[in-house]
Amino acid sequence: MTKRRILKLTGNDKTEFLQGLVTNDVNRIENGLVYAAMLTPQGKYIADFFIAKTDGGMLLDVAESHGDMLFQRLSMYKLRADVSIAPADLHLHRGLGDAPEDALPDPRHAALGWRAYRETPQEDDDTDWTALRVAHQIPETGIELTPDTFILEVGFERLSGVDFRKGCYVGQEVTARMQHKTELRKGLAQVSVEGPADQGAEIVANGKPAGTLLSRADDKALAYLRFDRATGPMQAGDAVITRLT
Repeated sequence: MTKRRILKLTGNDKTEFLQGLVTNDVNRIENGLVYAAMLTPQGKYIADFFIAKTDGGMLLDVAESHGDMLFQRLSMYKLRADVSIAPADLHLHRGLGDAPEDALPDPRHAALGWRAYRETPQEDDDTDWTALRVAHQIPETGIELTPDTFILEVGFERLSGVDFRKGCYVGQEVTARMQHKTELRKGLAQVSVEGPADQGAEIVANGKPAGTLLSRADDKALAYLRFDRATGPMQAGDAVITRLT
């Protein structure tokens, strides 16, 4: 499981401040966890995270690898707003099945179970989260989600990670234009894999680059594909790749 960092936002302007920066409607925290991302002005991915309501503020649940960067970005945008950003002395707990009283459903997909924030670390978690992600096409920070990512190409609308009715946010114009396209030419897909192939391997179709192999679980994987080329059997290293979705 990806290590997480939990940040806490407090101050009178916290909701308005965050609302102008992220892809989803922050006010939805009244009904549960909110999944969202910060984008560049060009509409490309910076970081994805969960937002949760807590006493006197909001929690941001972000991958440890992106924690410092998210903290710095938020601090840069803060200017004179009445907002404080600080580490929260909390740990993420995850699980499947019935959610404990202090937990909230993962908003991306019901199969991903629940998330809770507690003062002690989670000791045992033998869930194969990668297999669940591959089965339901859930992108992961640093693997499917990179600085080159446009969030609609990895399914953010399907994952309840973007709200097209909320006000403006950084990167909103590019995202809205992509949403109105009739069809995406590139994006995340599930593929079958027969044979050895490493994460990051180039996928080739008819001698032309067709994409990149990403998270893998047994004979299934996620791949970023050029859809016009991803037809019929493809190759990644010594493996045969077939698009499933």
